[in-house]
Parts: sequence; structure tokens; C-alpha cells
Amino acid sequence: MNNNREPSSDGRPPSSPCGRSLPKERDDRSSPQGERSPGLKAGASRGLLVRTIRLIVGLGNPGSRYERTRHNLGFMVADAYVARHHGRFRRSRFGPVAEVNRVFVLKPQTYMNLSGEAVGPFCRFYRLDPAEIVVLVDDLDLPLGTIRLRASGSSGGHNGLKAIAQALGTEEFPRLRMGISRPPESISVIDWVLMRFSPSEQPLVAQVVDRAVDTLTTLVTDGIESAMSRHNG
Repeated sequence: MNNNREPSSDGRPPSSPCGRSLPKERDDRSSPQGERSPGLKAGASRGLLVRTIRLIVGLGNPGSRYERTRHNLGFMVADAYVARHHGRFRRSRFGPVAEVNRVFVLKPQTYMNLSGEAVGPFCRFYRLDPAEIVVLVDDLDLPLGTIRLRASGSSGGHNGLKAIAQALGTEEFPRLRMGISRPPESISVIDWVLMRFSPSEQPLVAQVVDRAVDTLTTLVTDGIESAMSRHNG
């Protein structure tokens, strides 16, 4: 892994990962289900390697300055998923984490391009395979209102996905991409992703967040093939 850290998306030096360890982590490093080994969907053939999702990672930048910006769409969906399922976040050394229906939801508090510094240690601590996590990420190349769930793929130039792939040693992990559209020519990409959605966009953003939560719910309960066929678009 390259030790030359990139600056954060607003040009500032990157922050350190969250170093606070507050509620004590699980002594047995068990899964949310209390199992040590990676789970398979009930009734699934082991030959198909149908993994149960055990970790949802919402990507964003920490702090009130970045709340509800385009780059923090992953945080917004993570918050909405936990709220819908009546969970709550607690502090941990990895960042805010909730446990909902036996699935962890994590919001790394590193800057976007250092997300792997939270996700990698979390996955090692709880012994999670890359196929058992899904990353929630904004996507410039999709129009606002579009979501795409994929089982794997390249980073597509997204620094958060790139950092997680480096930390896990693979790009073979699911990701839910949510379109934020390309900026007009008068606005740079960096300025665009750090802008809040306009008032006229808010109704569509609310629909996207709701659809993304629906997608995650299907993914957790019925698996990735079902979630892709029902919700991509």
C-alpha cells in the first residue's frame, strides 16, 4: 500500500483515523450473529458462495462542514438505514458503528481517501471476508436518482473505494453506487462533491436515500442477486 497519503478532497492534509476506543469491542471477535466463520445464506449451496452481508460501510467526510454534501451521500444512507431499523450508532475506535438485524453499519471518520484505515482493521478484527461487506458510495458518472449495486468492480477513480480495496487487498467486494451527476463546466469536481444538494434536488435525493435503504434491506435478507434485479436503476 502506498504510504504517500493523498490530501483530503478539499486539499487539506488528511486527518488521523478515529483513535478513540469507547465501548469495549467483542472479546471473541465474533460476527454479529455470534459466529466465527463467514456466513452463507440459509439454504444456499456452498458451491455458489452466496455470502451474507455482515457489514455496511457508508462513506463520507467527518464534521459539520461536510454534512449532507454530495460526497457524504454514503453517510446519509447509512443514517437512514439505521433509523428505519430502529438502531443507533455508538462510538468505537473505528468510527460510529451500529448493529442492526445482526449487521454492522460503520461510518469511518477518516477523510474519504483514508477510509481503508477504518474498514481494513474493522474487517480484520471481526474476521469479515470482503464479500461480506457492502460500501455505500457517491458516483459522479451516474445521474442523480440512479443507483447501481454491484458484486465487485474497479474504484472508478473514487478515492474511498480505492483506499478500501488497498486495505482489503482486493476489489472483490460489493458496492452500492449512487449518482450525484457531473458538475457544470463552471464548477470544478472538487467543489461539486463538497457542495450540498440544491433545494430543487432535495426531493430526488430523499427518494434516492429511501430506495438505497430498500436495496440494502433486500440485500441483507435476500442476497445480492435479488437486490440487483429488484432495485438497480
